[in-house]
Amino acid sequence: MALVISNIPIDVCKKNIKNLHLYVKPPNGRVTVSAPISMSDEAIERFVRTKVSWIKRQVGKFDAQPRQSEREHVSGETLFVWGKQYYMQIENGNRNSLVLSGNKAILTVRKESTALQRENFIREWYRERLKAEITRLLPKWEKITDLKCKNWQTKYMNTRWGTCNPKAKKIWLNLQLAKKTPECLEYIILHELIHLLEKYHNERFISLMDKYMPMWREIKSTLNGQTLDYME
Repeated sequence: MALVISNIPIDVCKKNIKNLHLYVKPPNGRVTVSAPISMSDEAIERFVRTKVSWIKRQVGKFDAQPRQSEREHVSGETLFVWGKQYYMQIENGNRNSLVLSGNKAILTVRKESTALQRENFIREWYRERLKAEITRLLPKWEKITDLKCKNWQTKYMNTRWGTCNPKAKKIWLNLQLAKKTPECLEYIILHELIHLLEKYHNERFISLMDKYMPMWREIKSTLNGQTLDYME
């Protein structure tokens, strides 16, 4: 079910839960509602309408966040790696490479390369670094929580930092996390691991987050406040 209230699209999902939950999700302020199966569509809409002012404030916060301009990957553009800002320096060569040196990100590409080809190379460069960190950090949090996923993947996502399939015990982590400060990746890894045990963002989920990462709210705020990718 989908609603449009005050020109705001809202995704509604009915689940086997007792209470209705309203979310405005990072990184772009997507609005979702989880509602009990027994609740009528009219009752859900009435509830959402009472929250329109709050929804607009939250969406406005995401709209106001700084975003990178549309990427062409040319000299002078900025590149974020683990929360640090680098300035792109393009050099020509026969083999693609990206090297961080001081405050520069030296990208070597073929002279005739297109913006899309440079984007694809950089995205895979990010993937390699993110995978290496996940390989290092995931076992740490699996040991701490005694929760283990059977499989994980990285994926470029515009609406979620991570996602989890509890039944398959599989998690996906947003490729953009390689651009954010390191503690943000640990927060999302823990977040998705806990979803293996608790599907919903309920009191049990929050208590588990508090147990394993008492500062998670501050880290979440830091993550959602960092520069986002360009989006059309």
